[in-house]
Amino acid sequence: IAARHVRPLFARTARALLASVLPHPGRFRAAMQLVRLARPLRWLLPGRLKAMVDVVPKSMKRSPSRQGEIRSLAPEGTRRRRVALSHGCVQQIAGAHINLAAERLLRRLGCEVVVAEGKACCGALTHHLGKTREALEYVTANVAAWSAELEGNGLDAIVTTASGCGTMVKDYGYLLNDDPEYARPARRVAGIARDITEVVADLGLPEIKNPPALRVAYQDACSLVHGQRVHEEPRNLLRSAGFDVVEVPDGHLCCGSAGTYNVLQPALGERLRALKMANIKSVDPDVIAVGNIGCMNQMSARPGTPVVHTVELLDWATGGPRPPAFQPD
Repeated sequence: IAARHVRPLFARTARALLASVLPHPGRFRAAMQLVRLARPLRWLLPGRLKAMVDVVPKSMKRSPSRQGEIRSLAPEGTRRRRVALSHGCVQQIAGAHINLAAERLLRRLGCEVVVAEGKACCGALTHHLGKTREALEYVTANVAAWSAELEGNGLDAIVTTASGCGTMVKDYGYLLNDDPEYARPARRVAGIARDITEVVADLGLPEIKNPPALRVAYQDACSLVHGQRVHEEPRNLLRSAGFDVVEVPDGHLCCGSAGTYNVLQPALGERLRALKMANIKSVDPDVIAVGNIGCMNQMSARPGTPVVHTVELLDWATGGPRPPAFQPD
């Protein structure tokens, strides 16, 4: 009887904790430090707290976030596009190197890269956790910020590298459809939202400077392939960059991350992760590529094949640095 009452209470507490921490990079950074201190006591923790510890990257060897530090980065050569890059919340802290790779690649392609003043969390995490009011506050803040850029110097695209964020932003028009003030600008914002592979595919890859001889298992992030219907672009770009791309058996299945699912349902999340990693192992890749930070953390939770973001490989092949995942801790 006690367990029947305690479990729902703990689940509600976990959801509230996630909703209050993950959308705020400063809070998330502090939480990561606390989790690292708690890792030696992992075996004492209940399932959901243990799952939180497991998905936090063990290494903090990451480039510093640029969010809040830049307003505009000039393109290399002639400007072809002006784009707003969304840095993500968790990704700013756990994967800032992804954002830097995206900036370098976009600038090589002739994009002026801007960060909209007032840009907030995309709202996906709180929306998934049932915190609708908080989610819509983030959504309206972003619509206002990106609309100001559109009305100012203009934008050709709003670029996301975390596919969970991208799916959310592309849905802004629906989410604010009944809002008399924000419905129209939300549709306009959603209409120019693009995953970075869509933008790069449209512009074409620059010269391949570091042709890699690597076998890449490309894993479809659910939010990218199902939520945004982006399937061929990442594969075609990786092949064009010189990678040997192999398909993962049952690649349409979730890796078990699903935003916060791996924390709220750790047993099922772990079963999905184990199945995914077994399927990936069967094709014997040198590296795993995926388009979402949550999937990356989920598949990196155990030692094994390096897991990187697709844009890191494209940046590397066109003159950028070797991805941090290839470096020893």
